[in-house]
Amino acid sequence: MAKKYNPKKKGVKKNYLFEEIIKVLSKSPNKAFNYKQIAAEMNISDHSQRLLISSILAELKNADTVSEPERGKFKIKTVDKFISGKVDMTSSGIAYIVSDESEDDILINPKKTLNALHGDVVKVRLFAKQRGKQEGEIIEVIQRAKSEFVGTVQLSQRFAFLVPSSNKMNVDIYIPLEKLKGAKDGQKAIARITEWAKNGVNPIGEIIDVLGNVGENNTEMHAILAEYGLPYEFPKDVERAADLIPVKITEEEIAKRRDFREITTFTIDPVDAKDFDDALSIQKLKNGNWEIGVHIADVSHYVKPDSMIDKEAVSRATSVYLVDRVVPMLPEILSNNVCSLRPKEEKLCFSAVFEMTDEAEIVNEWFGRTIINSDRRFTYEEAQTVIETEEGDFKEEILTLDRLAKILRANRFKKGSIAFEKMEVKFHLDEVGNPTGVFFKVSKDSNQLIEDFMLLANRKVAEFVGKTKQPTNNKQQTTASQKPFVYRIHDKPNPDKLNSFAEFVAKFGYKLNVKNERGVADSMNNLLKEVNQKKEGGMIELLAIRTMAKAIYTTKNIGHYGLGFDYYTHFTSPIRRYPDVMVHRLLQHYLDGGKNPDVDLLEAQCKHSSDMEKLAADAERSSIKYKQVQFLEDKIGEEFDGTISGVTEWGIFVEITENHCEGMVRLRELKDDNYYFDEDNYCLRGRKFGKVLTLGDQVRIEIKRADLVKKQLDFVLVEMIDKKKTTTISEKKKETPTPKKPSSPDKLFNEEWGFEL
Repeated sequence: MAKKYNPKKKGVKKNYLFEEIIKVLSKSPNKAFNYKQIAAEMNISDHSQRLLISSILAELKNADTVSEPERGKFKIKTVDKFISGKVDMTSSGIAYIVSDESEDDILINPKKTLNALHGDVVKVRLFAKQRGKQEGEIIEVIQRAKSEFVGTVQLSQRFAFLVPSSNKMNVDIYIPLEKLKGAKDGQKAIARITEWAKNGVNPIGEIIDVLGNVGENNTEMHAILAEYGLPYEFPKDVERAADLIPVKITEEEIAKRRDFREITTFTIDPVDAKDFDDALSIQKLKNGNWEIGVHIADVSHYVKPDSMIDKEAVSRATSVYLVDRVVPMLPEILSNNVCSLRPKEEKLCFSAVFEMTDEAEIVNEWFGRTIINSDRRFTYEEAQTVIETEEGDFKEEILTLDRLAKILRANRFKKGSIAFEKMEVKFHLDEVGNPTGVFFKVSKDSNQLIEDFMLLANRKVAEFVGKTKQPTNNKQQTTASQKPFVYRIHDKPNPDKLNSFAEFVAKFGYKLNVKNERGVADSMNNLLKEVNQKKEGGMIELLAIRTMAKAIYTTKNIGHYGLGFDYYTHFTSPIRRYPDVMVHRLLQHYLDGGKNPDVDLLEAQCKHSSDMEKLAADAERSSIKYKQVQFLEDKIGEEFDGTISGVTEWGIFVEITENHCEGMVRLRELKDDNYYFDEDNYCLRGRKFGKVLTLGDQVRIEIKRADLVKKQLDFVLVEMIDKKKTTTISEKKKETPTPKKPSSPDKLFNEEWGFEL
């Protein structure tokens, strides 16, 4: 029933009626109403108010907002404008349509969503704008984002439902008892929607996989993967195909390759790594220079285009790294055995080989297929010990590589590379996957040694294909090549985000030069050095990362802003990234003098790889969040020191100092003032006492709730610690803003964009 209009409410009478009349007409755009019918729809019986409706209808007609097809009958004037876009569903059932055809998101009320779900591509009929706010209704689902959903089974005697885990899925899936596939009440499972009547309240589906009991580690990790549409096992026929791949290296194959088996070669990887996809070789040349080989597993030798294994790898596009496991892109026999550059085994590689001076100047380069035999497998910790003590296996080689890498790194920073060093949080797990402790992984010289040589190989491969030398007036001139290729690009920061970040760090007394590109990179590096080891340092670095654009794969090269490279690709990890396999194939194709491939197909594969990379990163974050909640589950009521790491209209996020677990203090739990969200200053501000809670503030919290199902931690604010006075951006009197789409309570004040090399 329509909301009863209150005639005693002064100052909004006519405006209110204008708005409500348009709503009534918009609900039935093909129907004409007289003023009495409109009044009835609005539950208005007062004669004077009905006359006012009649007067307003005349005004709307004069304004060309409504038409009068029959005397005294009016209908909304529309040209039936339609747009298509993607559904962003909220937990309340309200949807927003994100469309390239509209600057603003389109608001869809719950009763106007048809049976669209989060992520679906839909067709929308637009209503007349009201006070700058665009609304509409979904009239067609063009493409489903997904048909399979993870949830918990609720079983009764005559039927069952799957209650989806995602708060973006607002309806339960009806499951006939004969379609349960053995699922029991309370178990987690995956259901596929098989039918959904146009006017049906619930979709009908079937259970396609039973994941197991809620709370069990394997169940929860598989549920996270399934929630993001990521596989957790290989099809049997793909595993059989992998088992049948010929793995013997023939003399005929060796003859086609450059032989590095007698040259000192080793790998440096994490202690728990099983897939070693890169190795370094080093030897001193007679002219005093160094020959450094960056050797990468030759996955493309074993995985042929359009084969069953290749199609599966294309679909996956990346390995997925959860807290307790790796879900590989390739079957284990390839990723951990055949392709992995294990020590004391002959392995086929694709290599980038550089002749370098003692000052790390590159005087020659070579790219092609090789065979190696790694002398030793180092962990990062073992290599770091050699660097620090100058003692141990291959100490001369490691120390030389470390020295050359540091020169490469210094040169890179001079040319505009930005020095992000994000600390990784890791969990100690028991035999069943329960977290027993937290530790922090920090990048040291051994990590950076490998990173800098991988960056060098990636950059030089991209330059080799992307640039070509053309003779012009008896001189060699480097020009852009027309050869289609896969680039890893990173766009310049959004100026608005950059300015907002500069204003924010200014509150802490830091300066960021945003006047020119080179100035930004240098200034950003100086800022990151300055905040290192400061209490607000981690938060400022995280916000700096969020200021950056997202790195993606594409055939359209614009360079890599964060690294300061004009040309960059991914060549060095084909075991875990499909774009690297594409790069290997393209590089060999051009080395063989091949013609240009289909650029549209390459671009489609690039986009798919970028999309899958984001899903994999989201799944990884979800698994970390689950383990954080699990780790603190038995610490309800305990107090911890922390830092405010995010601010939203829902409350503040706090990261606990000792374990970096993050939870929320909800607005309703803040009892010491009446707070509101000051978006311009990234803070909550008290209306009554003027108290301010802002990013970087040190606080003490108590753990109130640990919800494993929602992967949420709820905190209570106990006290502020060392509260500093912060200078806010000068406040201007603002007009009433256009209503914005509310952000999720599980997001920080800004979207996580994840700057990745």
